[in-house]
Amino acid sequence: MNASRQEPSLTSGSIAGHIIRLSIPASMGMIFNTLYNLTDIWFAGYLSDDALAGMAIAGSVFFLLLSVGIGLQAGASAMIAPGAGRGETDEVKDWIDNVSGMAIGFSMLSMLLGALAAKPLVALLGAEPHIAPMAMEYLWVTLAGSVGFTLSFGAAGALMALGDTRSNRNALAVGFFVNFALNPLFTFGFGLGVTGLALATVVIKLGTAFYLLRVLAKRLDISIRPAIDWPRWRALLKQVLPASFNMLTIVLGGFITVALIGRFGSDNVAGYTVGLRLEQVLLLPAFGLNSAVMAIAGQNLGIGSGRRVAETYRKALLIGLALSLLLMPIMYFLSPLMMGFFTDKQSIIGTGVAYLRIDTFAFYAYVVLFQSVAVLQAMQKPMFPMYLGIARQLVIPAGINYVLIVLWGYPMVSMFYTIVIVVVLSAVVAYFYTHREIRRLPDEGEHA
Repeated sequence: MNASRQEPSLTSGSIAGHIIRLSIPASMGMIFNTLYNLTDIWFAGYLSDDALAGMAIAGSVFFLLLSVGIGLQAGASAMIAPGAGRGETDEVKDWIDNVSGMAIGFSMLSMLLGALAAKPLVALLGAEPHIAPMAMEYLWVTLAGSVGFTLSFGAAGALMALGDTRSNRNALAVGFFVNFALNPLFTFGFGLGVTGLALATVVIKLGTAFYLLRVLAKRLDISIRPAIDWPRWRALLKQVLPASFNMLTIVLGGFITVALIGRFGSDNVAGYTVGLRLEQVLLLPAFGLNSAVMAIAGQNLGIGSGRRVAETYRKALLIGLALSLLLMPIMYFLSPLMMGFFTDKQSIIGTGVAYLRIDTFAFYAYVVLFQSVAVLQAMQKPMFPMYLGIARQLVIPAGINYVLIVLWGYPMVSMFYTIVIVVVLSAVVAYFYTHREIRRLPDEGEHA
């Protein structure tokens, strides 16, 4: 039985067509996920400023679990896609069972570590005595229901490997609308406050996991039974842990950047933060390309078609270039208008506009980085992206900006130019490294 029997084969046909077909639902799913998070923030603000602050701190701690989930999604896709490309349903099922088992294991570990470390982490992030209880309220509930998060990430990665990005998009879209209904019901109707926001998220994520696992089982005509196969777990962890750590470097790098910008005042921090969020929204289509590239490259690696992997990378970069040419003018010329949606304060708007306009020149470099990482993860080579992430997000910018800002007294805007230079150079390195690794692949022709 062919593992991708209900989806067009990714091992033959138009690669550009496959990329577009898979990336559009993936991008839409990310948009709904962004709206979902904004809904939580919106309702927290209606509760109180303290509730909003507590959620922000809890979210920073909870991202540790989310980074593991994102790593699990990438690892699941990398390990399942080759078997899916060969049409080996039994192999695919074994991997899905072990991904499910690992997801449950990670959720149990998260609950244990949360019980031990959540309070110290909340305190470390500067939660004041009246804020910390609200942060802990949110964390206790979400950690207790973390199995929904990890299972849904694992199932989404498996479906991605099978060439299905629509099911996860549907789950995220429904989740957004359900969240918009449950948040006021639990928070205000039942009087649960911050606990209600967390409970709504847990309920939705458990429902999402059930739906995605059901889609998997139905598509492959299998029963999913969480398993612990130590050789498979070791192989999976080799993909999951570097991808998860790569996500953590983004968060840590953000902390360092905000700390340095904070030397110039809170308005500049606010302007940079809003500008960064707007940039991330504009980059969502490029993120969507990642899912398509991982699935297509992974399945073609399964049949030994190095030529199609190379074509996938090349076509993704060309499609990414077209997207960049469309979105870069929006980012540059409409940045004052976009910033104005969030604040009327000119000092905040000025910082956000400065960041967006300067970082516009790194837009396509981000696209190249994303697609390079996606191909390398599909090739089960996650270590280089992790090392590059450490250098790009932490070591190089922290060192350079510390010298520029703290020691030499350069203006804040110099940090934005540093970001552009580091991202562009990283993209060049990533491109040549990925191109070299692709050239080493064997080519046994297309799948018959």
